[in-house]
Amino acid sequence: MYQIIKKNSQTNLKKIYLHSISRKHMILSFYKYFFVNDPKKLLNLIKIKLEKKNILGRIYISEEGINALISIPIIQYKYIKHFFKNINKNTKRMYMNYTIEDKKIAFWDLKIIFKKQIVSNKIKNFSFYGRNQGIYLNAWLVNKYFFDPNCIFLDMRNSYEYEIGHFSNAMTLPAQTFREQLEKLPKYLDLHKNKKIIMYCTGGIRCEKSTALLKYYGFPHVYHIYGGILSYIKQVKKYNLPNYFKGKIFVFDARLSEKITDDILSKCMNCQKYTDRVHINCFNDFCHRLFIQCRTCSIKLNSCCCLTCKNTLYK
Repeated sequence: MYQIIKKNSQTNLKKIYLHSISRKHMILSFYKYFFVNDPKKLLNLIKIKLEKKNILGRIYISEEGINALISIPIIQYKYIKHFFKNINKNTKRMYMNYTIEDKKIAFWDLKIIFKKQIVSNKIKNFSFYGRNQGIYLNAWLVNKYFFDPNCIFLDMRNSYEYEIGHFSNAMTLPAQTFREQLEKLPKYLDLHKNKKIIMYCTGGIRCEKSTALLKYYGFPHVYHIYGGILSYIKQVKKYNLPNYFKGKIFVFDARLSEKITDDILSKCMNCQKYTDRVHINCFNDFCHRLFIQCRTCSIKLNSCCCLTCKNTLYK
């Protein structure tokens, strides 16, 4: 596996410092499925272009495309946008999600990594992918279908993402990984095969493959939110539309979540009381489970997920 990581601690500290003194920076996420003939060459090109910029985050490159989540100074946006949209003819119309952040640092380094797949799954033959995805929906159409009894909303994120925020009418497919979800997906929705299936995830990348899989299995009415939850939230704000997504979005960086509404949907795993706290990992390194815990239970259990982990913490 090719992997390029900024290992020089002084370089990392400098980037972090420049981020912290910057009044505003952008969290930019984008992906594009397209055939990459020489992933290593593309990886090195990106490295050369970005290494002197004040950029943190992670970028995955594979033969099937690119997937990136990076934090950039707001003044670099036009440069970064132009660069990535012109690395290949297939990326010219690539959609980019962004949010403005002026309080928290999202990343501590820059990682540019080669992977076999930009979103891991166990499907070896995805020859049907690329020409048979579901139909894209904008926020207006999402809201139109929201109260339609002939529509099923399905959250294609992991359980820990769903529990802090989701569309209030959405089903969730219990799983810890996207690979596990894809394995269960056709059978899970079989009873709803003739309904409109509307799928969504954070930025849209998982729905590209999951909608294609459903259509491969003969589901006739398959849709997904263009640009995912991030794009939906941006559109409802821009066009003053009703917002039916409640709670927070789980984000895969140091912030852990981004607040969308004041609704608190998450519960403490131990006492089942609603809590607005972010996810933590069990303090027992032999467990390291990701979960949500209220302040009272966190003190009681030393930030462990259960008494067993607490009691064996220092043994």
